[in-house]
Amino acid sequence: MPSPTPASAFARKAASRLKFPQLFAVMLCLFLFDLVVPDLVPFIDEILLGLGAALFGLWREPASGAPASGTPAPSKMKNVTPPRGD
Repeated sequence: MPSPTPASAFARKAASRLKFPQLFAVMLCLFLFDLVVPDLVPFIDEILLGLGAALFGLWREPASGAPASGTPAPSKMKNVTPPRGD
């Protein structure tokens, strides 16, 4: 098996960090196909597909041990409640 080229190694590393790598590949292929096929309203669909591909390209998996982007980190509050004298 031939050794991977630096470009393919970079592409594999970048794709492994994506949350939806297959969806990114589909959006990128649709964008490239749409650039070749002429259409009635120029550049509107290319802009939308390009933005969609960029959105899925930037959507990364959270780092190991880090909380998800929408959830706040748990706070470490000191318990100041006085003990009950039973």
